Order: sequence, then structure tokens, then C-alpha cells
Amino acid sequence: MQLVVARIGRAHGIKGEVTVEVRTDEPELRLAPGAVLATDPASAGPLTIETGRVHSGRLLLRFAGVTDRNAAEALRNTLLIADVDPEELPEGEDEYYDHQLIDLDVVTEDGTEVGRITEISHLPTQDLFIVERPDGTEVLIPFVEEIVTEIDLAEQRAVIAPPPGLIDDRAVIASSRDESAAESGEDRA
Repeated sequence: MQLVVARIGRAHGIKGEVTVEVRTDEPELRLAPGAVLATDPASAGPLTIETGRVHSGRLLLRFAGVTDRNAAEALRNTLLIADVDPEELPEGEDEYYDHQLIDLDVVTEDGTEVGRITEISHLPTQDLFIVERPDGTEVLIPFVEEIVTEIDLAEQRAVIAPPPGLIDDRAVIASSRDESAAESGEDRA
């Protein structure tokens, strides 16, 4: 199976290094010197990582055969793709690869069917499950511990405890103004 592990950014310096937008939780494993990565577009690769280092909080890579700024800049926006054994699991407990989560059934804690995960959106602050409901509409579920209470790969399901309004229209909008009016007996029209 192939997983996108990074996207090449702009060239850094004049000796062929590039900045990299990391898209894996295991960069030390997937982006280590000697790793051979497929690319998208395929015409740019495969690329073999020659060196890697962190500079000002950004990962910089140099690839075999890429020796100057022009060659490095030509790789900009190329996706780096690693071959991963489909049976391989992430190192951390409660960590999952996207392919393990896609197509899981999503149910509430009481067993109510919500839908099926069709995509995972990786945002800077959190990941989101994009869930297709039985009627064809989509709902976004934040992949946070408070909402996604269980991932059961054996049963192929994700159990959620959604707050009011996340998957239905039962949201209650509370206002301190309304509470103080109710306490004082005022009637608002």
C-alpha cells in the first residue's frame, strides 16, 4: 500500500536541499536517509533521500542526484509516497493510518447509525472524519477523544458521543440573558 508521507516545498540554499511539509507521524522512519520514495507526479521520481536535517523548525531533505537550487525548485509541490505493508500498525497506541479508518461505520454510543467514514481531513488543529450519512449528506466529526470514544477495527466501527447539534438539529443555544430574564419573571416578546 502507498501512503503520502510529505510534500516538497521550496528550495533551501544553493546545494539542492528542499523544505518538506511532513504528512506522517513517523518522519524518522519514513523520511530517513536511504529511503526510496515514489512521487506524484511519477515523472519526478523515484527519489532517494541522501540527507535530512531540521533547520528553524522545518525539515530539510536532499535527494540523490539533486545538486543545485534549480533541480530542487523543479521538485516543488511533488508528493512523496512510501510503500507500507497494509498489516503494519502505527507505533503508538490509539494511532491509526487513514486506510484503517476509511469505510468504518460510525455509530453513537447507543448504537444509532450515523454513517460511514469516507475521508479524513488533516487540519492544523485536529483531524476530521468526513462521514457520509445514509441519506447521502455529509457530516464532519472532529477526531478528538471527547467525541470519538472508541475505534474498533475488528468490528469495523467508530463509536462517537456527539455533543448536541453535531449530527442533528437538537442544539440548545443558551444565553445568560435568557436565564436572568426567566429568573426575574420578565416576559420577552
